[in-house]
Order: sequence, then C-alpha cells, then structure tokens
Amino acid sequence: MTLLETWRNRAYEQETDARAQQMFWVNYFNYEKGIYEQILKTPDEPVKGTVKELADKYSVDIMIMTGFLDGINDSLKNPNPIEEMDENTEVCLDYDKELLYKNMVEARADWLYNLPEWDALIDAERRKELYKEQKLSTTVVHDGPKIGRNDPCPCGSGKKYKKCCGK
Repeated sequence: MTLLETWRNRAYEQETDARAQQMFWVNYFNYEKGIYEQILKTPDEPVKGTVKELADKYSVDIMIMTGFLDGINDSLKNPNPIEEMDENTEVCLDYDKELLYKNMVEARADWLYNLPEWDALIDAERRKELYKEQKLSTTVVHDGPKIGRNDPCPCGSGKKYKKCCGK
C-alpha cells in the first residue's frame, strides 16, 4: 500500500467513531496550519526534499506530511507524484500563491486563508478579489425561463410540471 493510500484509509476510515474522527482532523489541521505558517513566511525559499526530510523539517510524522502533500498538490506549479510516493520520494513545494489561496477558500479552510502570513504575499484587495472569484466559480446560475407549476413539463410528457418532474 502506498503512503497516499495509507493516509486516505486512516483519514477517511469508516469504522472510527465520530469523536475519534473529529479529534484526528483537529490534530491534523493544527499541524497543517503550522506547516503553512512556516512555508508562507519564506515564499522565495524553495521547499524541497524527500517526504521523510520534510516530515522531519516540520516536526510531523510521515502520515501528516502525506496528508499535507495531498492537500497542497493541486496548488503546485509542478504537481508531485503523490499516487506512488514513498518516504524517499523527492518532492518540491513550488506553489502558485494565488491558486493556493483560492484552493484554501474552496476548501473552506478559513484557518489557512486568514493566516497573517498572507499579508506579505498578496495584498488585501487582491485576496478579496480571489475570494470572490473562487466563490463565484462554484455558484450555479440557471439562465433558462422559470417554469411555473401549471406550465407544461419541459420533459415533453404533456403533463403539467407539478404532476411530472416538479414532484
């Protein structure tokens, strides 16, 4: 089993009781916040190394680092091979600042996108724009005409909408 599979099995384990699962995530989010605080403080310093070296650097175990790498991977300029990585896999955390911020907003991770370290990376006005862009990108807008209850059903059945698809 790869590190990622082990992480996902542990993180999303169905047999764990709700309290234990909640404690797992509270613990993980605490470590995640600490890693981001360090990474965002030195944005121009490249973060590279093996999974094991990064886990040691940020004082977390391999599984926490695996979860972190899984979470940040979509925000990297060059994604890491997380599907098949082991503790000796070389990884690089060269992230796109704006994409990382938007992904944090998408994940509703306010403890991350509200970190004070963002102030030095992206000005407040731009963060507000990125926040709005991300929120609008997930908003569904229906442009078609509104169907009344007594209108013919658009599925073509010939029935009134309320007796067909409107149930």
